[in-house]
Amino acid sequence: MHPSYSSDDLEMLSGVSVSELARYLKELLEVNDVLQNIWVWGEVSNCKVYASGHCYFTLKDGDAQIPCVFFKNARLRSSAPLLQDGNAAAVNGRVAFYERDGKLQIYVESVRLIGTEGELFKRFEQLKERLAAEGLFDGERKRELPSQPAVIGIVTSPQAAALRDMLRVLRMRYPLVRVILAPTLVQGAEAPAAIAAAIDLLNEHAEADVLIVGRGGGSIEELWAFNEEVVARAIARSRIPVISGIGHETDFTIADFVADYRASTPTAAASAAVPSIEEWQSEIQEKQDLLQSLMEEHLFERQEQLKSTLRDLARSSPMNLVDRRRQQLDEATERLQVRMQHLLSLDGERLRGTVRQLHSLSPLLTIARGYAVVRRDTDQALITGVQQVHTGEKLTIQVQDGLIPVEVRQ
Repeated sequence: MHPSYSSDDLEMLSGVSVSELARYLKELLEVNDVLQNIWVWGEVSNCKVYASGHCYFTLKDGDAQIPCVFFKNARLRSSAPLLQDGNAAAVNGRVAFYERDGKLQIYVESVRLIGTEGELFKRFEQLKERLAAEGLFDGERKRELPSQPAVIGIVTSPQAAALRDMLRVLRMRYPLVRVILAPTLVQGAEAPAAIAAAIDLLNEHAEADVLIVGRGGGSIEELWAFNEEVVARAIARSRIPVISGIGHETDFTIADFVADYRASTPTAAASAAVPSIEEWQSEIQEKQDLLQSLMEEHLFERQEQLKSTLRDLARSSPMNLVDRRRQQLDEATERLQVRMQHLLSLDGERLRGTVRQLHSLSPLLTIARGYAVVRRDTDQALITGVQQVHTGEKLTIQVQDGLIPVEVRQ
């Protein structure tokens, strides 16, 4: 006997099992390159080292927490310090999904202590909260970057590899741009004031269209200058839009939150600052191809219209009318000739009939029967009686076969 299912039951059966979902989440995290090599910092809590040498702890800040696993072999390999609750630490590792317990956790590969009691972390969180409350991180105050900057100001160390990388990217992407370097320290006790002064100096000159504040990767301590309030205030009061490009993709500083645009690396900041000549060329080529296609289509349509117009013009041409009139004239001439021949034929028949009638009345017929016609020579008058002639007049007598000249004697 087969079981019966409702529509809701069937909808449930079409989903996935818990194991399948857990396996899917695990695979989803494993293919994310960022999550497979990430630095995360926070405060250590619930730290416990088992007899196996494995260390389990929680890394937290004011808003969230995530479990961490630091296996013994990774601890020994990285020579990591012994962790305690309250430590401010930055851990490097990979994020994975632990299927059995159904939770995300970080498998730690190395650890750097920020402070034995989390002083730097606490300072970071306190400054972050205070500046956020003032609205320095608000999206409404962030400005759009110029699409085609003519001048870019860079705030970084002149000896930094990051500077060479940024200049290489700018030269490759947009060789038209001019760069102004405001050299500064990027780490150490004097670095925050120097960075702020460099930002202010570029604003005083007012030549740059956009600023890049950046440096390459490093430890939390090496990046700490960009977490100081003096730098955050300088970025906030800058009249020129500011791009931050500090450290690696997983590094976040107070400067990143205040800047108008946060780039993951210094090279990414350079890419964000300028358009790409190659992209322009590609867009121009696409537009050129489109324009060529539209022109060809337009010309084809105009050619078809021209052909149609020429056909209409040919049909309306005076020469066509003349040709038609010539043909009509030829046809009329032919009809006239036929009509004339017909009329001439009729007139010929009538003439022949009249001739026959005249012939039947001709005096020649009378003469042929033995009679003669007499005419006076002087006026060819027909003489029908003797009273019409006088002595001495000359007459002509017409008989059947000729004329006889006579003279009246009496």
